[in-house]
Amino acid sequence: MHDHLAFDGVVVVGAGLAGLCAALAAVPRRVIVLSAAPLGEGCASAWAQGGMAAALSAADDPALHAADTIAAGAGLCDPAAVAILTSEGPDAVRRLAALGAPFDRRPDGDFIQGLEAAHSRARIARVGGDGAGRAIMLAVVVAARRASHIEIREGCRVRSLLTDADGRVRGVLVESRGRQFQIVAPATVLATGGLGGLFATTTNPAGLVGEGLALAALAGASIVDPEFVQFHPTAIDVGADPAPLATEALRGEGARLVGASGEAFMGRYHAAGDLAPRDIVARAIVAERFAGRGAFLDASNAIGDRFADAFPAVFAACMAAGVDPRTQPIPVVPAAHYHMGGIGADLHGRTSMLGLFAAGECAAVGIHGANRLASNSLVEAAVFGRRVGLAAREMADPSSAPSPSLAVGDLPAQPFGVLRGAMSRDGGVVRDAAGLGGLLHRIDALTATFGHALPLVAARLIAQGALERRESRGGHFRADFPRLAARAVHTRLGPTDSVRRDRAA
Repeated sequence: MHDHLAFDGVVVVGAGLAGLCAALAAVPRRVIVLSAAPLGEGCASAWAQGGMAAALSAADDPALHAADTIAAGAGLCDPAAVAILTSEGPDAVRRLAALGAPFDRRPDGDFIQGLEAAHSRARIARVGGDGAGRAIMLAVVVAARRASHIEIREGCRVRSLLTDADGRVRGVLVESRGRQFQIVAPATVLATGGLGGLFATTTNPAGLVGEGLALAALAGASIVDPEFVQFHPTAIDVGADPAPLATEALRGEGARLVGASGEAFMGRYHAAGDLAPRDIVARAIVAERFAGRGAFLDASNAIGDRFADAFPAVFAACMAAGVDPRTQPIPVVPAAHYHMGGIGADLHGRTSMLGLFAAGECAAVGIHGANRLASNSLVEAAVFGRRVGLAAREMADPSSAPSPSLAVGDLPAQPFGVLRGAMSRDGGVVRDAAGLGGLLHRIDALTATFGHALPLVAARLIAQGALERRESRGGHFRADFPRLAARAVHTRLGPTDSVRRDRAA
């Protein structure tokens, strides 16, 4: 038997930008926020360098932002979701600024906005060049701590979702300080972030291993397009885990990708050169490295002596590794960065299971399709986190009792390292049937020994979806199926772990 807390409010699992925006929006309903790490730590939101994409200037328009987003998504975006993101994005930025996020401004008060790859306008609102995520999270954390309707519980790991006899989600089984207890509530929001930590090379915090995705799948929720993982092309290749990120904004400022000889190479891969979509740049870098020519980001001419002031986080990471980016090219490698797929959710974050909502990176609302447009992640977290909070606060308590639930254990360090290596090798930037089949076999063998540990469940969803998608689209590239299929379809994994393909929304 577990300790039991009956709570007539909203339980939010995860304390990144999406989770805290949901919690703030749920006022006046009471909210419990569960976070494994101290607030502001362990979430990818705080690590985001680029900023927030939003049509804030007179030279831009939400429709243009929407067109760029849909073009990047390679046929799998939901236009309704994209329209919400791009139309509500400017107000989301202004709300965060009102909370104290110190966006870069011109003397007249307008937002300074930068250009990033695949955007037709300069629309990235930044903080200190490359410090948007941390500054935004600091402002939102302060607001959440001050909010009287929010109770924050740090050091809490969710071990399973609670469901009743009708299959409705009724809360969570939590582990904290060595004990387990249930929180039974009418509404549960998963805002657990991404899953980059499943890969050996990632820019994400190590704890982001798809736990929300796995919890939802084990409970019976529909999972959409789990194979679509975005690999950021320019992680700094200095042997660090996680790898520091060289923001795409550097290329927006004119930095060039070059080989060891100093020759720029992106013009051979795409007409947009260094500002090509991320998946194309990532594959180009893999190809150049495989050919022995190496891959580096040279900002010495474009940024040079301005580096320390313009991009302080990247500058500090480079200098700590013994690379002076003012004069030296930065060694780069693609790294798992963002998950476009996730828990299937509607425009208010409602999943296929009553009582369960999903927000932010762990949700698949239909915004990113097969390939996320740069700097759409923070704005999604703010816009849809708020929408989820507004919807979740309206859930009435059905007063049903949850069925008994077993906690899902961790994967020990050594087999977890094996999993990460296999995911990067066989489920990484370039995939094929032989590698994916071997990856699934390895995951199944680990599962036979260690049970349905959450990282194994999440990894299997990615590998299975990737094996079934016999085409190359967006962030998913199959060397044995390099062409785009004639029709864009979603992958949907249901409770039986079977795959079916549906017509794109």
